[in-house]
Amino acid sequence: MIGKLDPEDLATVVSRTGARDDDVLVGPTYGEDAAAIRVGDRTLVVSSDPLSLARERLGTLAVSVACNDVAASGADPRWLTNVVFLPDDDSETLDAVTEQIDDAATDLGVAIVGGHSEYAPDLSRPTVSMTCMGLTDEFVPTGGAEPGDRLLLTKGAGIEGTAILATDFRDEVGAAAERGESFFGEISVVEDARILRGYATAMHDPTEGGVVTGLLEMAEAAGVRLDVARDDVPVRDATRALCETMGVDPLRIFGSGALLAAVPEGSVDEALGELRDAGIAGAEIGRVGEGDGELVLDGEVVTEPPRDDLYDLWE
Repeated sequence: MIGKLDPEDLATVVSRTGARDDDVLVGPTYGEDAAAIRVGDRTLVVSSDPLSLARERLGTLAVSVACNDVAASGADPRWLTNVVFLPDDDSETLDAVTEQIDDAATDLGVAIVGGHSEYAPDLSRPTVSMTCMGLTDEFVPTGGAEPGDRLLLTKGAGIEGTAILATDFRDEVGAAAERGESFFGEISVVEDARILRGYATAMHDPTEGGVVTGLLEMAEAAGVRLDVARDDVPVRDATRALCETMGVDPLRIFGSGALLAAVPEGSVDEALGELRDAGIAGAEIGRVGEGDGELVLDGEVVTEPPRDDLYDLWE
């Protein structure tokens, strides 16, 4: 079954960290998508992400998802390595994917500095794994939310999932596909993060499992309770229409393109105003309280991350 590891298996993975290094400020931890490494008087932020299931824009999404995790940690993405595996000797696919990677990296001002490519006949589909690196003076963790903070979300739920529905399931959604394909141009949250990092105690890029999983990861990483009302979470009309057609929940599908942030109550209006001035939609969707790593959505306690609704469609 495709999807994230369950918490027990993941705990085994993140417990195996190799040699001790005092310059590793943040290493493998549940909910944290990037590492923080002291380099002189600055912090190097590093994040890796694989992608294989979005057929039409694989390279584009892979770059944005990797860069988003670095940006959400308070750094400016600068360098990428890319690993490309192809299931067969298909130079046309290799050309298309690497061109997408090149274009997306160029648009974000990020240099591709290395990687690896090979044919792997046992694979059923092309797979790309990206590692992004960037520098910051102040690392912003996933787990930094504090009781009293307010929760902000930029753009809306299910941006990435909407784009995938419009392309991978074009035949099923019909004419509605045109409304969602343009969302590929909004997957990056680099600018969102540049604005919010000056206010946020925590930031997180919701990917697999969507906004619900992203919120739960923030709650568990910080050991707090997040209270959110579904009606306060912005969902665009195109997203809602495509999700209704395919029978999926917009809050539980791939969510790249939105940025979650915990912001002190007194900074909410200023943060939202700066986003608005930059042409980026933002909304307050909930609050942070005392707790033990739980998300409360419309009064229902969520303690286990949901499986992304798109997986059932692919399977």
